[in-house]
Amino acid sequence: MHSIKVNTTQTNKLTRYYRIFRIIVHTLVGLLISGAVLPLVNKPQRAWLIQWWCKHLLAAFNIKVVRTGFVPDSKPYPTKTMFVGNHISWSDIHALSSTLPLRFIAKSDIKHWPVFGYLAIKCNTLFIDRSKKRDAKRMIDAAVESLHQGDNLCLFPEGTTTDGTKMQPFKTSLIQAAIEAEATIWPVAIFYPNEQGKANIKVAYADDTSLPESMQNILAQRQPVLELHFLQPISPQQAAQFDRRSLTLHLETLIRTELGLLKEKTQL
Repeated sequence: MHSIKVNTTQTNKLTRYYRIFRIIVHTLVGLLISGAVLPLVNKPQRAWLIQWWCKHLLAAFNIKVVRTGFVPDSKPYPTKTMFVGNHISWSDIHALSSTLPLRFIAKSDIKHWPVFGYLAIKCNTLFIDRSKKRDAKRMIDAAVESLHQGDNLCLFPEGTTTDGTKMQPFKTSLIQAAIEAEATIWPVAIFYPNEQGKANIKVAYADDTSLPESMQNILAQRQPVLELHFLQPISPQQAAQFDRRSLTLHLETLIRTELGLLKEKTQL
């Protein structure tokens, strides 16, 4: 399904050191932009800067992004849309952000990540504390307001990451925001292939793998590939034919089908 050749063979030390140098420099540029520039620019300029930074961060890691299917048009970008996808690694966020302007709905733990947590805050990420059931209502209200303002949101309803060989059942609560806002819902299936077309589990930020370990695993590969398969968007009129639970299950099934993961039992 991908047109860019995958190469997961080991990089040499010189290549890894060069990539690390680029990442450090680019991260410092990101800190400068987020702290000194983003507060001064308008919304379109902010969106362009975030897309530019994410695109070049992936380039520093030598992650090649392949976009297929119903890829969002950039002239103009869609608005008032909730993108819903499976979740494998931290790089999912940057690949989607390099594609179009997005605000992410993320777990509150990310706020405490070194450097990237600060950048996430500056990019207007919506944080939810999944340990508090009451926080879901606050987040739904915030997401509805953001969609009404024309923002695009991105939600990973699994609530966690996997290694790409499976999917966790989608949680239903935050899909309610798209229903209430009468927003378009755009499913996207995320996949990292290896040379044989199977899941490249080494890139995953899942289970017991730490963030630094995940980054090191990616740096160790010559040319990892990240595939974004954009499925057909669901209009507000189409979404209105479902209740929240059945809509969530429908989205999960669409993504499972695209990834060939239907053999697992789907539960809500």
